[in-house]
Amino acid sequence: MENKHLAKARYITGFDGIRTIAVIGVILYHLAPNVMKGGYLGVPVFFVLSGYLITDLLRQEFAKTKKIDVIGFYERRMKRLYPGLVAMLVLSSAYITLFQQNLLNNLRGVVISSLTYMNNWWQIAKGESYFNRFANESPFSHIWSLAVEGQYYFVWPLLFLLLVKLLRNGKKIFQWLFVLSIFSAVLMAVLFHPGQDPTRVYYGTDTRLFSIFLGSALAFIWPSWHLKEEVPPETKKTLNIIGAVAVVLLILSFFFLGDNLSFVYRGGLYLVSLVSMVAVAITAHPGASWNKWLTNPVFTYLGKRSYGIYLWQFPVMIFYEAKIGNVGNHVWLHTLVELVLIFGISELSYRFVEQPLKRFDYTMTFSKMKSYFSSPFNEPKKIAAYITMLVSLVALVGVVIAPTNSLTADQKDLQKTIEKNAKKAEEHQKEVAKDEEAGIPVTLDPNASFSERYDLSEAQVKAASKIQITAFGDSVMLASAASLQDLFPYMYLDADVGRQLYDSYDALQKLKDDGKLADIVLVSLGTNGQFTSQQLAQFMDIIGKDREVYWLTAHVPTKRWQNTVNSLLKTEEKNYENLHLIDWEKESADKPDWFYKDNVHPNETGIPYYTKLIAKSILNKTNVKKVNEETKKSEAAAKKETSSSSTTTSESK
Repeated sequence: MENKHLAKARYITGFDGIRTIAVIGVILYHLAPNVMKGGYLGVPVFFVLSGYLITDLLRQEFAKTKKIDVIGFYERRMKRLYPGLVAMLVLSSAYITLFQQNLLNNLRGVVISSLTYMNNWWQIAKGESYFNRFANESPFSHIWSLAVEGQYYFVWPLLFLLLVKLLRNGKKIFQWLFVLSIFSAVLMAVLFHPGQDPTRVYYGTDTRLFSIFLGSALAFIWPSWHLKEEVPPETKKTLNIIGAVAVVLLILSFFFLGDNLSFVYRGGLYLVSLVSMVAVAITAHPGASWNKWLTNPVFTYLGKRSYGIYLWQFPVMIFYEAKIGNVGNHVWLHTLVELVLIFGISELSYRFVEQPLKRFDYTMTFSKMKSYFSSPFNEPKKIAAYITMLVSLVALVGVVIAPTNSLTADQKDLQKTIEKNAKKAEEHQKEVAKDEEAGIPVTLDPNASFSERYDLSEAQVKAASKIQITAFGDSVMLASAASLQDLFPYMYLDADVGRQLYDSYDALQKLKDDGKLADIVLVSLGTNGQFTSQQLAQFMDIIGKDREVYWLTAHVPTKRWQNTVNSLLKTEEKNYENLHLIDWEKESADKPDWFYKDNVHPNETGIPYYTKLIAKSILNKTNVKKVNEETKKSEAAAKKETSSSSTTTSESK
């Protein structure tokens, strides 16, 4: 009976449609994150589909032969996946070696971990972040998902045999795999900590296997070769409705389920995987219409090339945007160019690497080698081989000379400045708190020419020395912390490298609870990624309406979210009476000499301009005369109290 069904085994063309939806989601998540907030969810869709297809094929093989050719399975997987991966690694490494040597750092570790399908754990061990958009410059970050799949492919045939021989019953195996999927999802929820970078649970094999387990489990109760083509009209209608709900839910999640939501890691990814499992099941069923609906020339074309598209997306984006520099302007034009490059290179990879090498006979006999080397030099295949060898040699040189955990002189200087300022800010704040407790007023450095340096009046400088300000931001603020606190000695500064708005609520709330949130709050957020109106509203709610908020616009021209962040801030400024923008982007545009080589962090030249803009923006809106008068009164009162205390002490004697 099984052999009869196996004779009807078919290629399910609708799966190319599912692959297309998934890969478009992933690409637009990186190219247009403000539009496709949840496009990263294309990865669990791939995982579910891969788990189903691999297990379905293994089931068919076992039904025919009562065994699994494990070595043959590995060979087929290697022929399918390795050529494209190796080509991407070699070409990217050669490009980095010749044209972008700032990316040589850790290249050797990247290549080795990618080829051994351990890249996800390598990135976790290195402390890499998938979500720090500013610092994450690696063209290989996306290899983590291939590593998860590769590790699964290595173990799964053996586990498959074990389950089949021990449990025998498909429903029981489904139940066991379903339980394992729940365990993996619970582990993700337990290891996830709100307010912290979720890369560990996002990358971890243990916390991501639930998607592949669900796909594999489906194959035991929904084998493609046992599904009936002829079903009653009511059943077909039901299947189509269920498929429609699943596909619509997937697409909606791509648009609205942002990676910053705690829900994503506490069940959200699992639910998306369940929905993906339903979509795969309905598409696989020949009695439903979804296989036909997801089959068209565009989906078939993109689906067959989805692996190459996924492989090349990051290298194209990183290399292209590094050369363009100011990708923040004309974002959609650059997005279109990058899409053309990704699809174009993926097509070349599909035609000349993936397909030919998938069918290539790797058994090189002596006669074949002799025939090859004796053939004319100008044969196209031989020329291609020599070019491949040359490019591979360049890539090998890059891998060999690549430094480990190295920083450029400019990066070291910036890191040193940030660390020094962070330490100095902490010490400064302790000293101020100690002086306040002792009743000693904080004064400005008498030798510092603040008026001249920042173009301020004497009255403004004096007011600056008395104003209470809480500064809350990221590494851009840290780079200028010393200058800010020199001018504003009562400024309490809380800044952290890589900080994004959505993961800063707890830190801001703690400042408020500890009484360290002053009436004036200076904010510098947006460098490391964009945020939504709702997230900004939550941030502003914590601060409260009774405080004045001064928010610096983002200057990060190398990233596509610069203008998105600044446009949102300009729109939201109209909705909050206490929100005032400080347009640092406008002030610093086209002034690369103000910044380190990253064109984001102010250097020694730019820091005075950064401080000056902040000082003028705050002091021009502050009643300086009133501040100085109140200061005089409080100082006089303190002096009088001290004098009175001295008199009382003298009389008692």
